[in-house]
Amino acid sequence: MQQSATRLAFAVAALLVTAPVSGSGKFSGSAACSQCHTQQFQDWKGSHHDLAMQYAGKETVLGDFNDTEFARNGITSRFFRKNGKFFVNTDGKDGRLQDFEIKYTFGVTPLQQYLIEFPDGRLQALSIAWDSRPENAGGQRWFHLYPDEVIDHQDELHWTGAQQNWNYMCADCHSTNFSKGYKDSDNSFNSSWSEIDVACEACHGPGGDHLAWTKLDIGLQANDITKGLNFLLGEHGDVSWLVNPVTGTAQRSTPNTQHTQMEVCASCHSRRGIIREGAVNQALFLDHYQPALLTENLYHADGQILDEVYVWGSFKQSKMFAAGVTCSDCHNPHSLELRAEGSAVCAQCHLPAKFAAIKHHHHQLGSTGASCLNCHMPETTYMVVDPRRDHSIRIPRPDQSLEFGTPNACNQCHQGESLQWATEKFSAWYPQAKQPFQNWTRAFTQARAGSPAAGQALANLILDPQTPDIARATAVFELSQYIDTQTLGALQAAISDRSPLVRMAAMRSLEAIPPASRLPFAGPLLQDDYRVVRIEAARALAGVQYDQTNQAGGALMDKALREYVASQELNADRVEAQMNLGNLQVSLGDPVEAEQKFRKAIKLNPKFVPVYINLSDLYRSSGLNEQALKILHEGITQQPQAAVLHHSLGLAQVRQGNKVAALTALGKAVDLTPDAARYSYVYGVALNSAGQVEASISVLGKAHDLHPNNREILFALATINRDMGRTAQAMNWAEKLLALNPADPGTRQLLQSLSGRN
Repeated sequence: MQQSATRLAFAVAALLVTAPVSGSGKFSGSAACSQCHTQQFQDWKGSHHDLAMQYAGKETVLGDFNDTEFARNGITSRFFRKNGKFFVNTDGKDGRLQDFEIKYTFGVTPLQQYLIEFPDGRLQALSIAWDSRPENAGGQRWFHLYPDEVIDHQDELHWTGAQQNWNYMCADCHSTNFSKGYKDSDNSFNSSWSEIDVACEACHGPGGDHLAWTKLDIGLQANDITKGLNFLLGEHGDVSWLVNPVTGTAQRSTPNTQHTQMEVCASCHSRRGIIREGAVNQALFLDHYQPALLTENLYHADGQILDEVYVWGSFKQSKMFAAGVTCSDCHNPHSLELRAEGSAVCAQCHLPAKFAAIKHHHHQLGSTGASCLNCHMPETTYMVVDPRRDHSIRIPRPDQSLEFGTPNACNQCHQGESLQWATEKFSAWYPQAKQPFQNWTRAFTQARAGSPAAGQALANLILDPQTPDIARATAVFELSQYIDTQTLGALQAAISDRSPLVRMAAMRSLEAIPPASRLPFAGPLLQDDYRVVRIEAARALAGVQYDQTNQAGGALMDKALREYVASQELNADRVEAQMNLGNLQVSLGDPVEAEQKFRKAIKLNPKFVPVYINLSDLYRSSGLNEQALKILHEGITQQPQAAVLHHSLGLAQVRQGNKVAALTALGKAVDLTPDAARYSYVYGVALNSAGQVEASISVLGKAHDLHPNNREILFALATINRDMGRTAQAMNWAEKLLALNPADPGTRQLLQSLSGRN
């Protein structure tokens, strides 16, 4: 265990508080806004923002509660009314059928969910939802949000579990001026809000000072350019878009340098975690949220949407964003409707004579294929019935689908045709097609496949100023697996990059560098302008001791650590935050506090696998080997199909000399996740060490078929065959290894030694 950061540990322990929010002014309610902003209020009334959440009543509940039953996986739920209230009889957290009162509606169309309140202050979203579409569109029915999964009361996705908790998962974006009010002492909530929906002040900030400003005389009003508001959303105001007659595309009359509107919208229309409350008081997105990047489980390699990512990450990578387009150029921010119907919204900036012509889209006029939105913003359906358009606004590229396996709008529509057919059509129609604006598909595909070419490809992306910031940040994040002497310069450049997203990602990638070497990289970012960068720098440097003479640096470290701790304490209701706090205490050299945090995490969610691994590592590093084994067995009891737990158990048993049990556990991990290269490599090496050479070569050979670029597997195959006297086979594997990195001296030496045996 590290013991070098006692001073920092004391500083953190003394300041486990949530950071105060900035800004001033009281919340006045949307009714106060309606007095002067009549049109905006009328546009908002009845919008999805207005109806985001409502008290359950006969005017707001859309579902059929007339003793209607819904059966699924052996559970029959019944929806009914009693004493003017709405109820569901369904399985609770203990699996038994119980009556639950519906307290709130959640959303309105194309589906409506229902919230149930528990005595400890938590609101839970029922997983059976009402399809509010018309009956002729397949609606007016109850349906389950996870139709292809068997989810009982023990499952993490059950409606009573943390993944369906409104206070953390939903409330910040479905109410105004929300405060979670979580009490760590008894695991309860005392949440509060100003208005139950997404009202005026959710986007414009508290209106109290603005109302006071309206009562000033004209002269005093003129002296206050803020109009009593904490921020202004004016980048759409006096701007005009001038169409270039040659290109047929409009250009913004002045560059968009503010992006305040985008930052405000991003608070809810992005995949992100909250690190500080009070975003309504300050339009600095990265001071309050930690956004997701274009990572593998969320986006396809070319940046198209895969999981639910809520628009921001897509639009940030678009050519439209780069040109200065902002949300309200296309959407009425109050009604949320498009500025014009269908393709007409695109015609605001793109001449129909050029882009609505058959020679451009090659489809019959008026057909679905002639729609700008269908080709450039294809839909993906989430929550069973909710289609959402991809806001990366890209040119469909079936040729890239053929090469990289990414989706494309052509085959999404022409589902009966092959990728080859679509590629040939595309090539015939657009023989001069240029490199796509989203130019990172090859690099991300290589990175996800473990290709040796990935490192340099990612480095090139990072250093390309024309590549969108969010893609460059993702490249930095992916680079952590490929840091060497050739790519280290790109990481260093990322640390001083103009984009806070890139700097944030650089701090995450420092995990690939030994802690003692991180200070020159992360130290300067402890005083970054953005909180999300500072806390990532603090996390990367936790436990790294500053020179005693550098008091200023130590003070910056203390401050950034306090911000990091505050971000985790804000989310103390989540198992991930408790684990992060445990990891921090490990870095700071406090195993007792670390164990307490890990144990609290397990209590919050006994099925969360990573915390068992971390607690086992803590015990092992403290010399408590029996406890390390015991906690892994506890984890396997909770999650018997978690391959990583079996793999970790096998490693622990190897260290204790129990080779027979270790082989069983390591083999189980491979059986559960046969495509995990690391598991197969370790199991293969362990089999060889146990004298089961043929079994070892078989396991490693299968792993190589799945991961032909994995250097560890190739090296093991080469050396095991060498030791067996199979020189020809060993040379074959060594030559494949050398082809991955011809400059590697170790592989060359291996080949030379093998050649000498011939």
